[in-house]
Amino acid sequence: MKTIAVLLTVFNRKDKTIQCLHNIKAQQLPTDIQTDIYIVDGGSTDGTVETVKKNFPEVHIKTANGLFWNRGMIEAWKMAGNSYDYYLWLNDDTFIHKDCISTLLYVSTQKRDKAIIMGSTTDTQGNGILTYGGRDKTGKVAQSSDDSPVAVVMMNGNIVLVPQVVYRQLGTLDPYFTHARGDFDYGLRARKAGIAMWQAGHPLGECDLHERIDAWCDPEIPLGKRWKLIHRPNGMPPKEIFYLERRHYGLGIALFHYCTIHARCLFPSIWIKFK
Repeated sequence: MKTIAVLLTVFNRKDKTIQCLHNIKAQQLPTDIQTDIYIVDGGSTDGTVETVKKNFPEVHIKTANGLFWNRGMIEAWKMAGNSYDYYLWLNDDTFIHKDCISTLLYVSTQKRDKAIIMGSTTDTQGNGILTYGGRDKTGKVAQSSDDSPVAVVMMNGNIVLVPQVVYRQLGTLDPYFTHARGDFDYGLRARKAGIAMWQAGHPLGECDLHERIDAWCDPEIPLGKRWKLIHRPNGMPPKEIFYLERRHYGLGIALFHYCTIHARCLFPSIWIKFK
C-alpha cells in the first residue's frame, strides 16, 4: 500500500474548497493507493470548516487564524507527519482532473521516486491557456510536445508531488515566507541539492490566473494604501523578496530588486510607462 498525504491551506473560498475536495475524491486510483487529506484553515468566516466537516468527515482539518499559504502548508505537513510515501501540495482553487494523482504517481515511478513531480493547469474557461505549473528557463509554464514529462527549473505550488526521499532531504517549506514564494524557494533549493523537477506531459487541472495587476502597484490606488498592501503577506513584502533572492541569486540582484519593488509601489505610473 502506497500512502499520499494531500496538503491544503484554505481561507474563505468555501465553494472552491468543496469542489476541490470532490475532485480529489473522484480520482481514478489503483486499489493499492491510499490518500489522506490534511487542511489548515486560516480563520474562514464563510462556513468553510463546518461545511468540510459535514461533507467530508474523514478529512483532517484544523483552524490556525491568520496563517497564509506558505505557513499554512507547513502546518498541514506537520499534521500529516513524516511517514507518508508522498506529499501532494494542492491549492483549493485548483480543480484537478480524474487522472491527476495517477499521472503524478506514474511519472514519479519513472523517476524512481527521487524527483519532484508537478502538474500544469489551464484556465477554467476552456481556452486551454496554461496558467500555473513548472517553469522553463524563460519563466513560462513548461509544455511538452509529445505528452512526455518535461524537465523544469522552477515551480508554482498548485499541484506538486513530493516523494518521501525528497522530503527527507529538503524537509518542508521555509517558514520565513508567510504566503507566496515558498514554492519558488522550495524548487530552487531542490535544484541546488541536485533534485530533479519534472512536469507531467499534459495539464492535470484547471486554475485561473490572478489579477492582471497587483493592488500594491496599481496607480489608481492611493499611495498610503499601496504602501500598506505591499507589506501584507499576499502583497510583495520586500524583506521576503530580498531573503529569497539573496539566497538564490546573490546580494547584488537582491538589493536591486529590493529597490525596484519600492519604486513600483511609489511611482507605479512611471514604472508602467517605461517598463
